[in-house]
Amino acid sequence: MRKIVIATLLLLAAARAAYGTRLKDLVEIAGVRPNHLVGMGLVVGLQGTGDDASSVMTRREMAVMAKRLGMVIDANDIKAKNVAAVMVTAELSPFARTGTPMDVTVSSMGSAKSLVGGTLLLTPLKGPDLGVYALAQGALAVGGFAADGGSGSSAKKNHTTVARIPGGARVEKDAPGTLSRDEVVLLLREPDFTTASRIAGVVNAALGDDSARLRDPAAVTIAIGPKWRGRIVDLVAKLEALDAEPDAVARVVIDERTGTIVAGAAVTLGPAAIAYGAINVDVNENPAVSQPGPLSTGQTVVAPQSQVKVEEQGGKLQVVQGAATVGGVAAALNTLGVKPRDLAAIFQALKAAGALRAELQIL
Repeated sequence: MRKIVIATLLLLAAARAAYGTRLKDLVEIAGVRPNHLVGMGLVVGLQGTGDDASSVMTRREMAVMAKRLGMVIDANDIKAKNVAAVMVTAELSPFARTGTPMDVTVSSMGSAKSLVGGTLLLTPLKGPDLGVYALAQGALAVGGFAADGGSGSSAKKNHTTVARIPGGARVEKDAPGTLSRDEVVLLLREPDFTTASRIAGVVNAALGDDSARLRDPAAVTIAIGPKWRGRIVDLVAKLEALDAEPDAVARVVIDERTGTIVAGAAVTLGPAAIAYGAINVDVNENPAVSQPGPLSTGQTVVAPQSQVKVEEQGGKLQVVQGAATVGGVAAALNTLGVKPRDLAAIFQALKAAGALRAELQIL
């Protein structure tokens, strides 16, 4: 029987205990965001683990690459298995300047079996506006291996068709990014009315003059006063260091595939009566050998004999007292001594009965 492991995250503290989180972890600054880059290139130097020699895409890419280097080669004449067509992706940091290094990820696009030992040729990385912002090149770092014995036997560890090049790209064009001279806008990563109000209160307490205004649950605007004119970077650094208490919806997350149950700090439980039971079915097969009699024409056969045993456990109606904290909820449900699969079903039944004061999220 498959075992299910339950991991319950309990925030054991005083009821609704306050805790602070840096604004740097709660918000983003408007106009300061990373940008995704992508490019198509070639990886060479593979030991016969590249794309199939008949791959039209790889042969055309090789012909184009050779033409850039001053060689004219017919794509139909190229037959090599040590080359792979790849897609190169990277993330351009906000305000990245020309010459800044950044990591890139290289992923196979064709039928390559492994990128181990390969080298990425010079590849332009483009943004959504199709402008070239970086150039990537270098030896690949693959966290695994693949070996083929040639007679059908093979060994493989981890994913060998995706690799990384630490610092393998250089920025060739400054990253876009703007900061307003009149205001700083804080964008909440998880929009919430209460959290936005608390952030505005914390900012006003630190800066004074009621400089923080609520635009909506996802944005808090901060006017730049005379003190911070020309010092926007210092202002943002001060804001990021402030602590605010984020609010969260009472939620219980259940992943039935892995048996994981996570309950948030705001989860409460009302009094309820619960009856649960489980049916266990055990099937045992014992092979029995049947031999024919002497001088007979019969054959020896193996006839399996099955034994089926069914047991039903539990079924008693038990009263569970209410709880005002997630720790109390866990203690109340642990008194039932149920298994993870039963506990997931109990949470859903409690929600349907109105005793569980939380949102259920089933993954």
